Amino acid sequence: MYAFDVSTSSKTELYSDLLSALDALTADEPDPIANMANAAALLFEYLPDLNWAGFYRLIGDELVLGPFQGKTACIRIAIGKGVCGKAAATGETQLVADVHAFPGHIACDAASASELVVPIVSQGRLIGVLDLDSPLANRFDAGDAAGCEMLVKLLAPRIAA
Repeated sequence: MYAFDVSTSSKTELYSDLLSALDALTADEPDPIANMANAAALLFEYLPDLNWAGFYRLIGDELVLGPFQGKTACIRIAIGKGVCGKAAATGETQLVADVHAFPGHIACDAASASELVVPIVSQGRLIGVLDLDSPLANRFDAGDAAGCEMLVKLLAPRIAA
């Protein structure tokens, strides 16, 4: 349906291209699940060295698995537990270079070595988190965090129920 050229020479350009692609994919689609599914697929395809990309939605008082790409995953995560739960509890992006050193890390995939989790907020309300895992330690940096925060800001109103 869409053909995006996301091959770039810099991380800034990569995330700018991903933002344009995500905007095109989700701009006219009102279904939040469809938008999360396409976002997960886009990130999994174009961000190198990922073994999981997806969403956890805030339902009640816990995070519940949403659309993703990768191996099967934990279905429910308590707020405050693991990297995703900490991002949800604090409202702050979690950039974890070594998940094995993270207190209380939830190992859904033993191959994961690093993780980036960005809270998704719409109209001042937490609605979920974007979760990226990599089999490489130190895979994510501040550029990835800033790029994913930009993507989530665009996506948040398009996935809010």
